[in-house]
Amino acid sequence: MDASTKAEIIDFLENKVQDCKVLVIGDVMLDRYFYGNVTRISPEAPVPVNCIEKKKDTLGGAANVAHNLAKLGCQTYLAGAIGDDHHGRLLTRELKKQGIHTKGIILGREKTTTKVRVLGGHQQMMRLDFEETDSIAANAEQELKDFIDKILNQGIDAIIISDYGKGMCTEAICQYAIQKAKEQFVPVLVDPKGTQWSKYRGASYITPNVKEAGEVLGKKLANETDTLREAASVIKENYAVDSVMITRSEKGISIFADEEINIPTVAKEVFDVSGAGDTVISVFAAGIGVNIPISVSAEMANQAAGIEVGKVGTYAVSSDEIEKQIMG
Repeated sequence: MDASTKAEIIDFLENKVQDCKVLVIGDVMLDRYFYGNVTRISPEAPVPVNCIEKKKDTLGGAANVAHNLAKLGCQTYLAGAIGDDHHGRLLTRELKKQGIHTKGIILGREKTTTKVRVLGGHQQMMRLDFEETDSIAANAEQELKDFIDKILNQGIDAIIISDYGKGMCTEAICQYAIQKAKEQFVPVLVDPKGTQWSKYRGASYITPNVKEAGEVLGKKLANETDTLREAASVIKENYAVDSVMITRSEKGISIFADEEINIPTVAKEVFDVSGAGDTVISVFAAGIGVNIPISVSAEMANQAAGIEVGKVGTYAVSSDEIEKQIMG
């Protein structure tokens, strides 16, 4: 990284990030971890008995994107749907604890999307999922559209659509957010899911990994720059998106916009890649939102991802951690 890029990132983290306002729209989730020890087999059935010693609740899905933005220092707004249940209340409490605005969290589901992981020692023994994947109802869509209007009218710097395929990111919601944002020249960045990308048409940026880019084109893509350049060109034409950012695991990040930018990874140790995509899109969006150059925003996102993958589980990277890594 050259000195000017380093200086721009430091200036952003120290002087600009607190003024950055970002709206995240997507599938919010609660991740719950129960940690215990197994010392015996149950007399009721041939299964291990896990004596739980501690538990931890963390933000998942679109809520993890919002968490990354909040840790960065952005003013963060979140729009999503939860159920009127215990998990929903836990999720809302955790969002507020992190300083994330929750007026856009509506009661639009039968149950809150939750992943419960049970660990014995250091081994995951079981995962319990509470979720529904059908599209949210029309009245919930309208409530969310009204919230999007309100936030845009208040003034926003960027919108992230974080699609985890749980029914929140309908075509109606995505297209409404994209078109309304365009009217106010607000960039919209999409972390896509599945292969039905027509709902993202017109977005400013779309941020698949290599596998996701291949799936939407119906073929397996080699993780080579020439191949990805061609794929990005087709994606831009098919879905009328301005730019394509492809995350490439150990090969870093490539952005195909008006210019092509290739940034090698900075990760030294990789323990867990879960949540890395959330980190990349959140940090990149914050930079783009306050008009930091694309190359600098991408480098900052890459630095953050290098920190995130060195942690176990999803992890929100702070501005202090990014600055410390950059300063070496």
